[in-house]
This record gives sequence, structure tokens and C-alpha cells, in this order.
Amino acid sequence: MNANTQCQEIVLGGETLTAEDIVAIGEGARAVTLDPQALLRCERSCQVLERAVAEGQVIYGVNTSYGPMCNKIIDNASIEALQHNLIISHAAGLGAPLSPGLARATMAVRLNTLVKGYSGVRVALLAQMRDMLNTGIAPYIPECGSVGASGDLIHLAHMSLAILGLGQAFHHGVAMDASVALSRAGLSPLTLACKEGLALINGTAAMTAIAAYAIADAEKLCNVACINAALGVEIFGGISDAFDADLHRIKPHPGQQRIAATIARLCQGTTNLTSREALHRPIREQAKGGEAVYETSITVQDVYSLRCTPQVLAPVREALDAARRTVEIEANSSNDNPLVIPEEGKILHGGNFHGQSISMAMDMLCIAVSTLCNLSERRLNKLLDKNLSEGLPEHLIDGPAGLAMGFMGAQYLATSTTAENRNLAAPMSVNSISCNASNQDVVSMGTVAARKALRAVENAKHVLTLETLADLQALSFRNAAGLGHAIGRIHRLLAAHFQPYDNRRIFHDDLVRFRQLLFAGDTFAELERYHEC
Repeated sequence: MNANTQCQEIVLGGETLTAEDIVAIGEGARAVTLDPQALLRCERSCQVLERAVAEGQVIYGVNTSYGPMCNKIIDNASIEALQHNLIISHAAGLGAPLSPGLARATMAVRLNTLVKGYSGVRVALLAQMRDMLNTGIAPYIPECGSVGASGDLIHLAHMSLAILGLGQAFHHGVAMDASVALSRAGLSPLTLACKEGLALINGTAAMTAIAAYAIADAEKLCNVACINAALGVEIFGGISDAFDADLHRIKPHPGQQRIAATIARLCQGTTNLTSREALHRPIREQAKGGEAVYETSITVQDVYSLRCTPQVLAPVREALDAARRTVEIEANSSNDNPLVIPEEGKILHGGNFHGQSISMAMDMLCIAVSTLCNLSERRLNKLLDKNLSEGLPEHLIDGPAGLAMGFMGAQYLATSTTAENRNLAAPMSVNSISCNASNQDVVSMGTVAARKALRAVENAKHVLTLETLADLQALSFRNAAGLGHAIGRIHRLLAAHFQPYDNRRIFHDDLVRFRQLLFAGDTFAELERYHEC
């Protein structure tokens, strides 16, 4: 963490954490601090729990064992050992590790839910997690293992190992023993007290963190999709009626109105679109030779991938908004079990750890992203197919066709990736499999759904990157001077980094460069100043 980052602290109190905050903490762009008022509630919850244990009350996971073994009572002298054993037995994941960013985001979400003050953990545990985040430590968390019902037990057990100085961790991105990472950060391993092992792992932080990353990048996809839609309409001289506010006023889906207004604003001032006046000018008075049917040079209706963009992207936009709401509610919820209500002196047993809400939101996001790819891939095909491209060169390559193939090979990337995303759109949230001796008889698979959504978003970046390159290539054959004011500014920004493809370069290199340009770094930030979908 640099000094500037430390000054831009996000206050964690269990109430206001956003998807963007989660990503910013994960990527090390923001430090964290803990809300003093929330810490007071944490102290009261801890006191309520400790008093109940001292009184001999039976509390699940505190002085009982877990799952179907919850009828086994643990004596007070073994309570700390119970928490330790829970962590090391449930750190049973496999697969590639989550990126250090995702792992840190997971810890940030878990910290935010614990600091809300209903989990009965010590402030010392919260301070340890805060300090790990602020000194560049990320736990080593294998990607596979969670069923998303009693929370992300496997993922969060691996997260907890790092707090204890066990297993592996990353320090500023470098993998090492967790004990070494803590030492380099000036920290010491923590010993878990009453309920703390259960509180750490019995929640939805991993699926929520992964979902936040998927949402943050899906927002970028939606913006680039609107830019590409506007470029496509400009390239093909689309009919402006399709984006008229009155058309969408009488089918008032909020996402539809928002997308239509965005494209209309991007294209405002254009000389390329077919206007209402041109479309509706009187048909010539008489057909030659008295024919009943004759052709007009005016295109009366555009293909659906141009004309229906607001209607197709409407549920995409709305699904993204709904997913964001779900993720941010979850990130600011108490979702372990049991929970302590200090104001009432209650200890409540329930199922807030269940991840069905995140799972279904991520399934819907997968469907939305697949739909976005369908639209992009069809517009790309129209640009490349000489039978559809309205005078553009075959496969967008200048000069004699045949020896040079232009965008021919690159189209396979968009086609195959779109097909893969259609497969990823199959829901995980219905794939419950009973486990834990049928104690967990209905599970959410929320973490699998979130991982799947993040993969779909990454795939969609491939498709939109290629479409953007094709749009720029097409505009190199057309007069870009007539573009709408806003889309014209965006075109000039992108064109400054673009060279028409002439078959003298490896296409892959152009794709890698433009994918980074569109979805990360200063250029994307500048794009967003011009446009937000």
C-alpha cells in the first residue's frame, strides 16, 4: 500500500460496502478502516455470547460439534481446539488459487459482514483481518470446493488459515508460507476464540466477492456494447426511428428506455442515420408499367441486431442492476450462524449462510452476458459477410480478396466464445446435491455460479473487443466525419490507437492490445467520461 492509497480508506461497518469498493480493496487501490460505532456492537455481541457460554447454554458450533454431529457437547476447555479443528478440516479445496485480488476481496467482504456486529467475534480478529488487507496479504484460496449452502466453508477455511499463520498466502502478489507473510507485514498468527472459526467460514463472502468482480466488469461490457451498437448503426446508416423516445415511452421497460436514450445521445448530430423524413417521404406516384410491386432504394427496416438493440439489451441492463442490488445486500448482511442480537440479548439459530440469492443472481447475469454476446456476434457477422455488409470489403480486408483473409480467422474467436457463453448460461442455482449426511439437503452452488459468471464476462470481453476492431476497420472504408458528436469523440479516441489490419501483423497482438485498451486503464476511464450506458 502506498501513502496515497492509505489516505483513501473505505470505512467498513456492515452497511455501505459497494461492488466497486470490493474490487478496489481486492486490487489494493483502497485501504480499510473499521467503523467505531460498529465495533461497539461487536463488543456487546461478544459479551452476550461469552455470558451465554459461561451460563452453560447449548449453542451450536460454540459448545457443540457441527452438522449432523451437533448433538455432541464440547466442554469449555476444548472450545478453542474445536474452532481450530474446524478450520484445518474444512481447508479441503483444490484447483488453481483465486487471484490475490479475489482472495483479498473475499476477506474484505467477510470482514464487513463480521464488523456489522452480530457474529460474536472479538475486535482482535477484526483488527487482524484489517491489518492483513492493509499490508498487502492475500490468503491462498483454491477455486473449487464450496456448495454455497452453509456458506463458502471450503473457501473461507483456506482464508482463515492465513489468519492463523497456516498454509500459504500471498504478500504483495508473491506466494509464500502464511507465517512468513504475516511476519513480513509485522503481524502475528491469531488464536481463535469462542465461535470465531465458525463465524469466519459460515458465510457467503467468496461467492459475493467473485460476483462483485463479475458485476464490475459486466458494467464495462454494457458500456462497450452500447458504443458498438452506436458504431454499427452509424456504419450501416440505420433508421433513427428505432431509438426515438416516443417509441420506447409506449413500451416502458426501464432498461430499454435507458439503452435507447444512450444510443440516441451517442448518435446525436449524425449525418449517417436514415431520418424519419427520408423514410416517410411520399412513395412515387405511379409504378412504371403499372406494376403493383416495385423496389425502393430506401431500407425501410434494419436487421434486428441493429433495430432491436434497446429491446435486447433492456433485460441485460436490468439483470445487471438486479444482480448489483443482490450482491450489495449480501455484502452488508450478517450471514453466519448462530447470530447474536446484542440489543435483545438473543442468540438465534437460522440459515442466513445460504447463498441462493447470489446463485440465482449470477445465473441471471450469465444469461444476460450470453445475450449481449449474441447481439455483438451477429453485428460482427454482418460486417464481415459480403452478402450482408452493404458494400464493405469482404472480411473487411482492402485489396484483392483471397491472398489476404482479413478478419476471417478472427471471427471464429467470436463464434466459439459466444457458443461457450451459451453453455455457461445453463443455471447452477437449481443443481442442489444433498451432502453433509443430508444435513445440508438443499444447497445453492452459489460460488460455482459466481465463478461461471466471471468466466462468461471474461469471454464476452473477447467478443466485444473483436467487434470494436471490426467497427474501426469498417469506418476506415467509410466517411467517419459524419458520426454523431459523442460517438465521434469516442471514435477519435479509439482510432488514435488503431491501425487498419492489412494482414501484415499477427491478429492476436491487435486483440490483446485492444482488449486491455477497452476494459482497463486510462483509456477506458476516458471512454467513461464520454459515455455511460
